[in-house]
Amino acid sequence: MPASPKNLKCCIGQGESLLQDPIYGYIPFTSPLEGGPPGSEITERDLIDHPFVQRLRRIHQLQTAWLVYPTAEHTRFAHSLGAMHTASIAWAQLKTSFRCACQELPSEEQPPSDNCIEALLRVAGLLHDVGHGPFGHFFDQHFLSRFKDPDGEKLTHERLGAVIIKERLASTIRRLRRTPNGVLRDDEAVDPEQVAFLIVRPKEEEHSEHPRWLHLLRILFSGLYTVDNMDFVLRDAWLSGLSPRAFDRDRLLRYSFFTLQGLAIHSNGLSTLTQFLTIRAELFRSVYFHRTVRAADIQLKRLFEKCSELIFPFGDPTEHLDEYLRLTEWSLLEDVSRWGESDDRRKRAMAGEWADFFGRKIRWRRIAERTVNYRQGERNTALDDSDFETLLRKKLRGLGIDPPFEVDTVQHISRPNDHQQAGSENILYDAEKRTGKPLAEEDIYRDIPKYYRIRRVYAPDDTSIEVKEAIREAFCELVDAHDTDAPTNM
Repeated sequence: MPASPKNLKCCIGQGESLLQDPIYGYIPFTSPLEGGPPGSEITERDLIDHPFVQRLRRIHQLQTAWLVYPTAEHTRFAHSLGAMHTASIAWAQLKTSFRCACQELPSEEQPPSDNCIEALLRVAGLLHDVGHGPFGHFFDQHFLSRFKDPDGEKLTHERLGAVIIKERLASTIRRLRRTPNGVLRDDEAVDPEQVAFLIVRPKEEEHSEHPRWLHLLRILFSGLYTVDNMDFVLRDAWLSGLSPRAFDRDRLLRYSFFTLQGLAIHSNGLSTLTQFLTIRAELFRSVYFHRTVRAADIQLKRLFEKCSELIFPFGDPTEHLDEYLRLTEWSLLEDVSRWGESDDRRKRAMAGEWADFFGRKIRWRRIAERTVNYRQGERNTALDDSDFETLLRKKLRGLGIDPPFEVDTVQHISRPNDHQQAGSENILYDAEKRTGKPLAEEDIYRDIPKYYRIRRVYAPDDTSIEVKEAIREAFCELVDAHDTDAPTNM
């Protein structure tokens, strides 16, 4: 007789499988019990093996950075498994304080069992990126943003993922009965609507009918340190070669606990939090925003401007999920590699440009660059000017030249706006005063730049040295014109 979920602990290896992972060693997940009829139990393996999740094997985690970092070939699939596992690690540390915090809620608003919440968090971790398209966040900006989700919000991979969860994965999610650490009660089930709620970043003004305990759990997906970014910082830093152990995740979680106001960190763990925020900012600066990565993005942007409707000709992905299921970086590469033999004149014309891109023949070179860190309340530099490109072109025309160039501006938010939901629910617990306060009131935290902005100018690689120098000088004059000295010695 096969083991039942109630006595799994007596049967080593029953109902559980392991994945080997370079970050965690092993990632356990539930699988069907031996001896049962096929399909008699739905487990995490069924969700992992679902075509919409397996599709993430064919989408790189690092957008276009894999063109620059040859060891960073990992995928959204590996990261999603890591986020699922991190959800269990975080819950094991935080569940006691979560229960204490929720005791203040009315009896009718009490959360479900620990096992049910862990299952909910694991599913949300696994599926938080299920809506991603080719080239990740680039695809959000240059394709998905043209459409609206069912609530009328601008479409993102998170909002598209919520649609996929509710329309294609819901029946599998509801039938999950256990995690590697426990079994759900008979009257419990993982709610796909709650999974979708967890993975979508909160809006500035949001009116939700979901219970307070679920809002608390969303901090683990939208706050300062989440099951998503704790995994990708460790994974991306290691596999890109930036750092073999980017930050101390165990210490960060050990000094974290829930209150009814949000997720608090003990003052003893503040240095670990600042370490995490610093390495995450450096990961963006050195890897995601690398000058050659951004040059590749410029080339890719120009390709999408010319032919994105040929890549996905069906229109709104929320209305064509079957077609979106088949759209990956692999499928895109295979499709465009055959465009040279296509009957479509536009495809034939674009075939060479796509071949150059995938052959790493990047045609853009950085001419000038400036990075500015912004702390609380700081603004008004030339890098804030939305008309910067217009001003630069005007300045160059005044010199009698009108060369082709691209102004590229990227921004990393080191810590969320303290007055918005994603930033206001992280709290500092002062061990000496035994009180909590917003993190934004702590000097060490406030010393971390709120965000930084990098503005670069790129020109085609065949641009003459004289024109490059003219662009560089004009760029520096515009940026430095905002920098003034004090009238006297301080």
